[in-house]
Amino acid sequence: MTLLLGSAIGNTIKNLDLKNFEVHLNGNLGAGKTTLVRGILQYLNWTDVVTSPSYTLCEEYEIDGRLLLHVDLYRIHSIEDVEVLNLDRMTAMQKIIFIEWPKNLQTDRNVDVIINLDHENQARHATLKCKDSNIESSIKTYYESK
Repeated sequence: MTLLLGSAIGNTIKNLDLKNFEVHLNGNLGAGKTTLVRGILQYLNWTDVVTSPSYTLCEEYEIDGRLLLHVDLYRIHSIEDVEVLNLDRMTAMQKIIFIEWPKNLQTDRNVDVIINLDHENQARHATLKCKDSNIESSIKTYYESK
Protein backbone atom coordinates (compact mmCIF):
# COMPACT_ATOMS: atom_id res chain seq x y z
CA MET A 1 0.00 0.00 0.00
CA THR A 2 2.73 2.47 0.95
CA LEU A 3 4.88 2.03 -2.17
CA LEU A 4 1.78 2.17 -4.39
CA LEU A 5 0.68 5.42 -2.74
CA GLY A 6 4.24 6.67 -3.31
CA SER A 7 3.92 5.85 -7.01
CA ALA A 8 0.59 7.70 -7.16
CA ILE A 9 2.15 10.78 -5.57
CA GLY A 10 5.22 10.46 -7.81
CA ASN A 11 2.96 10.36 -10.87
CA THR A 12 1.24 13.53 -9.69
CA ILE A 13 4.56 15.27 -8.99
CA LYS A 14 5.83 14.32 -12.44
CA ASN A 15 2.92 16.22 -13.97
CA LEU A 16 3.02 19.24 -11.64
CA ASP A 17 3.55 22.70 -13.02
CA LEU A 18 4.40 24.24 -9.65
CA LYS A 19 7.75 25.75 -8.67
CA ASN A 20 7.49 24.47 -5.09
CA PHE A 21 5.50 21.60 -3.62
CA GLU A 22 5.47 20.54 0.03
CA VAL A 23 4.20 17.32 1.58
CA HIS A 24 3.87 16.77 5.34
CA LEU A 25 4.05 13.20 6.61
CA ASN A 26 2.50 12.33 9.95
CA GLY A 27 2.68 8.94 11.60
CA ASN A 28 4.26 7.06 14.47
CA LEU A 29 7.67 5.42 14.21
CA GLY A 30 7.45 2.60 11.70
CA ALA A 31 4.27 3.90 10.05
CA GLY A 32 5.93 4.02 6.60
CA LYS A 33 6.92 7.66 6.07
CA THR A 34 10.34 6.86 4.57
CA THR A 35 8.90 3.94 2.61
CA LEU A 36 6.36 6.34 1.10
CA VAL A 37 9.13 8.75 0.07
CA ARG A 38 11.09 5.80 -1.35
CA GLY A 39 8.08 4.91 -3.52
CA ILE A 40 7.83 8.50 -4.77
CA LEU A 41 11.53 8.72 -5.60
CA GLN A 42 11.54 5.33 -7.33
CA TYR A 43 8.60 6.43 -9.48
CA LEU A 44 10.59 9.54 -10.41
CA ASN A 45 13.44 7.26 -11.61
CA TRP A 46 15.74 7.40 -8.57
CA THR A 47 17.70 4.13 -8.70
CA ASP A 48 20.03 4.57 -5.73
CA VAL A 49 19.34 3.83 -2.07
CA VAL A 50 16.75 5.92 -0.21
CA THR A 51 17.53 6.11 3.48
CA SER A 52 15.74 7.68 6.39
CA PRO A 53 17.05 11.15 7.23
CA SER A 54 16.71 10.40 10.95
CA TYR A 55 20.40 11.10 11.61
CA THR A 56 21.27 13.45 8.75
CA LEU A 57 17.99 15.43 9.22
CA CYS A 58 17.80 16.13 5.46
CA GLU A 59 18.52 13.96 2.44
CA GLU A 60 18.70 15.73 -0.94
CA TYR A 61 18.00 14.21 -4.33
CA GLU A 62 18.26 15.78 -7.79
CA ILE A 63 16.12 14.03 -10.37
CA ASP A 64 15.28 15.36 -13.84
CA GLY A 65 15.44 19.06 -12.97
CA ARG A 66 13.83 18.63 -9.56
CA LEU A 67 15.36 19.14 -6.13
CA LEU A 68 13.73 16.81 -3.63
CA LEU A 69 14.35 17.35 0.08
CA HIS A 70 13.41 14.58 2.51
CA VAL A 71 13.46 16.00 6.03
CA ASP A 72 13.03 14.26 9.39
CA LEU A 73 12.25 16.64 12.24
CA TYR A 74 11.80 13.98 14.94
CA ARG A 75 14.81 15.24 16.91
CA ILE A 76 14.32 18.96 16.15
CA HIS A 77 13.36 21.10 19.12
CA SER A 78 13.87 24.72 18.08
CA ILE A 79 13.12 27.00 15.17
CA GLU A 80 16.86 27.60 14.77
CA ASP A 81 17.38 23.88 14.12
CA VAL A 82 14.84 24.05 11.30
CA GLU A 83 16.35 27.24 9.83
CA VAL A 84 19.74 25.52 9.47
CA LEU A 85 18.14 23.16 6.93
CA ASN A 86 17.46 26.16 4.63
CA LEU A 87 14.21 24.70 3.30
CA ASP A 88 13.27 27.99 1.65
CA ARG A 89 16.47 28.30 -0.39
CA MET A 90 16.11 29.60 -3.90
CA THR A 91 16.74 27.20 -6.75
CA ALA A 92 16.20 27.20 -10.49
CA MET A 93 14.85 23.66 -10.19
CA GLN A 94 11.39 22.61 -9.13
CA LYS A 95 11.62 22.04 -5.37
CA ILE A 96 9.69 19.24 -3.67
CA ILE A 97 9.89 18.98 0.12
CA PHE A 98 8.81 15.98 2.21
CA ILE A 99 8.71 16.70 5.95
CA GLU A 100 8.41 13.92 8.51
CA TRP A 101 7.23 15.05 11.96
CA PRO A 102 5.99 18.47 10.72
CA LYS A 103 4.56 19.33 14.16
CA ASN A 104 8.17 20.05 15.16
CA LEU A 105 8.42 22.89 12.61
CA GLN A 106 7.11 25.38 15.18
CA THR A 107 6.04 27.65 12.33
CA ASP A 108 3.42 27.68 9.60
CA ARG A 109 4.42 26.64 6.10
CA ASN A 110 2.64 26.56 2.77
CA VAL A 111 1.81 22.85 2.68
CA ASP A 112 0.22 21.27 -0.39
CA VAL A 113 -0.46 17.77 0.90
CA ILE A 114 -0.79 16.34 4.40
CA ILE A 115 -0.56 12.56 4.68
CA ASN A 116 -1.41 10.74 7.88
CA LEU A 117 -0.03 7.20 8.05
CA ASP A 118 -1.13 4.63 10.58
CA HIS A 119 -0.40 0.97 11.11
CA GLU A 120 -2.27 -1.62 13.12
CA ASN A 121 -2.44 -5.40 12.98
CA GLN A 122 0.18 -5.61 10.19
CA ALA A 123 -1.90 -3.27 7.99
CA ARG A 124 -1.13 0.31 6.97
CA HIS A 125 -3.67 3.04 6.39
CA ALA A 126 -3.24 6.49 4.87
CA THR A 127 -5.41 9.58 4.71
CA LEU A 128 -4.67 12.54 2.46
CA LYS A 129 -5.60 16.17 2.75
CA CYS A 130 -4.72 18.29 -0.29
CA LYS A 131 -4.90 22.05 -0.73
CA ASP A 132 -5.82 21.55 -4.39
CA SER A 133 -8.65 19.10 -5.17
CA ASN A 134 -7.10 18.37 -8.59
CA ILE A 135 -3.95 17.06 -6.90
CA GLU A 136 -6.00 14.88 -4.56
CA SER A 137 -8.03 13.56 -7.50
CA SER A 138 -4.86 12.77 -9.48
CA ILE A 139 -3.35 10.81 -6.58
CA LYS A 140 -6.54 8.87 -5.88
CA THR A 141 -7.21 8.11 -9.56
CA TYR A 142 -3.72 6.65 -10.06
CA TYR A 143 -3.87 4.71 -6.79
CA GLU A 144 -7.29 3.21 -7.49
CA SER A 145 -6.33 2.23 -11.07
CA LYS A 146 -3.57 -0.13 -9.89
